[in-house]
Amino acid sequence: MAHPKRKISKTRRDKRRTHYKAVMPQIAVDPTTGEAHLYHRAHWHEGKLYYRGQVVIDSEEVQA
Repeated sequence: MAHPKRKISKTRRDKRRTHYKAVMPQIAVDPTTGEAHLYHRAHWHEGKLYYRGQVVIDSEEVQA
């Protein structure tokens, strides 16, 4: 296996890692329910699955 010829300094190592950042996920508010959720994701609210303000799945219809 390949081995480094010289030790990589802490400064050089940290310069390479400057681009690794934690980012806050964007939060959207559903216009129908007012529920906060991640963008482009469906979310459950009171037994119903909503996406872009519309009911996609109603859990009561599925069980019946």
